Amino acid sequence: MEAYHGKRPDDRSEFQRDYDRLIFSAPFRRLQNKTQVFPLPGSVFVHNRLTHSLEVACVGRSLGVNIAHQLQRKYKHDLPFVDEIGAIVSAACLAHDMGNPPFGHSGEKAIAAYFSEGNGQNIREQYKIPNEKWKDFVCFEGNANAFRLLTHQFKGRRAGGFVLTYSTLASIVKYPYASVYSDEKKQKFGFFDSEKESFERIAQELGISRDPKHPNRYLRHPLVFLVEAADDICYQIMDIEDAHKLKILSTEETKSLFLAFFGDERKKRIYETWSIVSDGNEQIAYLRSAVIGKLIEECAAVFVANEEAILDGSFNSALVKNMPQYVSEAYNLCSETAVAKIYRSSEVLDVELSGYKIILTLLEHLVSAALYPEKAYSKQLLMRIPEQYETASTEIYGRIQAVLDYISGMTDVYALDLYRKITGMNIPTL
Repeated sequence: MEAYHGKRPDDRSEFQRDYDRLIFSAPFRRLQNKTQVFPLPGSVFVHNRLTHSLEVACVGRSLGVNIAHQLQRKYKHDLPFVDEIGAIVSAACLAHDMGNPPFGHSGEKAIAAYFSEGNGQNIREQYKIPNEKWKDFVCFEGNANAFRLLTHQFKGRRAGGFVLTYSTLASIVKYPYASVYSDEKKQKFGFFDSEKESFERIAQELGISRDPKHPNRYLRHPLVFLVEAADDICYQIMDIEDAHKLKILSTEETKSLFLAFFGDERKKRIYETWSIVSDGNEQIAYLRSAVIGKLIEECAAVFVANEEAILDGSFNSALVKNMPQYVSEAYNLCSETAVAKIYRSSEVLDVELSGYKIILTLLEHLVSAALYPEKAYSKQLLMRIPEQYETASTEIYGRIQAVLDYISGMTDVYALDLYRKITGMNIPTL
């Protein structure tokens, strides 16, 4: 974002600089201690938010490079910045989960539930918070929070947030509209009311049009489809591999799920490799890599085939939902298996229940402290919150946002530690 820094000599492109700036940032490092699906590892290492984001970035880069090559062959002349698609998508993939709170999706649900059905629901009437701001809380979204984290000027920090290019920022906004215009059932949205002007400026600069069917919404930036596809590919396939490592799925069941993505000729080559590689985990890892390669190939083909519709905004479906039938059926079988055997497993449910309780308790204490800072206990608790979070905002909306900024930036371990201190479960030795 050129408005926030001057030009300086650098062999990197602006988009490569985005990637580097993200990967060296503290919020990105904290992802290593945030739950992806399974509890953080004991003796068996499974994915956390950081490893997931790195893998999504790899897949996103491959998708971008694949598509760039196809577009260059298709048009047979230079296309401005087309060779940067891989760099833009990989940077956006790194950032896509940076706004997620601790404990996976249960953290998002706990924040929304506190304001919609918990003790926080009375705040709206008490302080007359307008609907467009209140929906930011009752429909709390990690995607919108990532956009805020990347663009908001926190106290003591420089203007422009991470100072990323507009293209990278636009590529993470899967739902380009504010919470007040979200779908009543899905309740997904792309930016908070506080960042509405920031997104509108980006949309104007990049020429992103409003949705003709929904004037209060914008059309997606074309590269959003690639970031979404990279995420869809990784979480679906890697969750299956993690479930195998944790013995939730057997080796034979896992092989059967992955082999369904291929025809007879490719299966033959896979069996030939297995005759050399006899280790079960290594066989699954090889098969998983083959599946990801297949999905990259198919999603890239869908993007190029629908290029015009994507550019004019008439294409509004995920790439993984438009693959050839046999590939879609294999992908859907993985999805159904994950819902039935992984996301409902005791290991996953236990961490979600614990995380839910921890987040609700932290909200109860921290929101109260922000609303009533004159109380003795509030003063002590507010001293725990770093100064970059604006808990002394003149707006109640801003104070609550500051609390959510603080909580959503926590790691699982930090949130648990603060929960124990607040509830008296971890009293320091006197």
